[in-house]
Amino acid sequence: MAYLKIDHVDKVFSRGNRETEVLKDIVLTVEKGEYVSIIGHSGCGKSTLLNIVAGLTPATQGGVLLEGREVNAPGPDRAVVFQNHSLLPWLSSYDNVKLGVDKVFGRTKSRAERHDWVMHNLDLVQMGHARDKRPSEISGGMKQRIGIARALAMEPKVLLLDEPFGALDALTRAHLQDSVMALHQKLGNTVLMITHDVDEAVLLSDRIVMMTNGPSARIGEVLDVPLPRPRKRLELAANATYLKCRQRVLEFLYERHRYVEAA
Repeated sequence: MAYLKIDHVDKVFSRGNRETEVLKDIVLTVEKGEYVSIIGHSGCGKSTLLNIVAGLTPATQGGVLLEGREVNAPGPDRAVVFQNHSLLPWLSSYDNVKLGVDKVFGRTKSRAERHDWVMHNLDLVQMGHARDKRPSEISGGMKQRIGIARALAMEPKVLLLDEPFGALDALTRAHLQDSVMALHQKLGNTVLMITHDVDEAVLLSDRIVMMTNGPSARIGEVLDVPLPRPRKRLELAANATYLKCRQRVLEFLYERHRYVEAA
């Protein structure tokens, strides 16, 4: 049985008497511990698909199964990290993470255990030193680290990343990608990530799901990325497999939309 199964999902948005079909017959399985990226041009329904998996948006047809159980509402077994960090500005880094921990583990962990678990997850993303700082006092990259810590602290079965590095400068993005790669290596968690960035998708993923253009976007192709882990960014720059995967994704995106800059 597949760990996560997206089963013949269609999504239609209605406004007045107008209907727009955003997604058409999406079928995808993700194994436990797998890192899967979804890539495609703007407007191809990537974020809508992620929101359906998160339980934030209902599918029009079909459904999502996680460990054989249907997903039809948000839950702590699926934690989302959005492009904008979505931290509560009046809370410290510690309290932003603690909020999720209290919600999920309020009945099963003591206060001391919950404190230790918050600090453990802040330390995982190298943010223990900023525990007392508010979002306005830290950089964009640090905010994303706190968002990732908050998501990980819920011990989700699937971590859902919606362009988590999209708003960051190139150097911060590279550092955070390396951190997420190291966390995935250490925790063996299951990750579904939306991205526009071809290099990011190849660097991080076990498989890359390429979406056709909307409306009625479908999965056009799924590419295996057979690069051994752990992966080192600089070593991959001249790696033949890396370059071949990168070229295939670029070709797919250019074929779909020759006039859009894909990378």
